[in-house]
Amino acid sequence: MKTSDIIIAHPGSDDKFEALKAFMKALKIKFEITKEDNYNPEFVAKILQGDEDIKAGKTTKIKVNDIWK
Repeated sequence: MKTSDIIIAHPGSDDKFEALKAFMKALKIKFEITKEDNYNPEFVAKILQGDEDIKAGKTTKIKVNDIWK
């Protein structure tokens, strides 16, 4: 491992998040917390639009056997 490597953690709960911060502080590991979203906003908008389309019934059903026709 290089000293310039980056670790991204997903603790999953507030308790684990706080424990992870305390652990890194105890070991004097430099870290930063960011709420930066890693997804392209245009991609997110398309996914959200797709969800809305599904809720509005704007879908087409295709039988599995008809997919390759």
